Amino acid sequence: MTDDTSKLDRAIGLLREPVSIDPSLDRRIMDEIESLPSPGGWKKRVWAVYDWLMRGRPVRVSPLGGLAVAASVAAIVVLGRTEPSSLDGTAPLTTALQGSAVQFVIVAPTATEVSLVGDFNDWNPTATPMQLVAENRVWSVTIPLNAGRYRYAFLVDGNTWLSDPTAPPVGDDEFGRPGSVVTIGET
Repeated sequence: MTDDTSKLDRAIGLLREPVSIDPSLDRRIMDEIESLPSPGGWKKRVWAVYDWLMRGRPVRVSPLGGLAVAASVAAIVVLGRTEPSSLDGTAPLTTALQGSAVQFVIVAPTATEVSLVGDFNDWNPTATPMQLVAENRVWSVTIPLNAGRYRYAFLVDGNTWLSDPTAPPVGDDEFGRPGSVVTIGET
């Protein structure tokens, strides 16, 4: 056992001795490596660039910069969903070009003005005024609507809400106003 221990001690001693290497050895090895053909060629280089591009990198954004980015994204989303309106502001151009013409009619003998309000015009009382079409006070308007289910009502003289007596009724809305439903196409 002592013989084995002395061999081990001698090996450790040899390993601890400094080794002198020819100073030009590094350069010769590197020259030899550079002269070898690249394994994989251009495909490997393309993948190396792809890996470099896809590698995650930390991005630091100040709170104000983050707010600016969030506002920009919100503006893009809102503006992307907004449809351009027609010249008179009554209906979006895309609806006018794509929708089916739907006529709404109501008899209101004592009315001086009647408006059609509903989901399709954001319940805006000035967006869709109805026209007097007969001496017996029949009011009518025709608007284009895309396929879908729409809730609507008639606003008489700016203060009286009426449901359409010829359409399926729906319960009063959350404000206690009566309404009707029209379904266009398949939904």
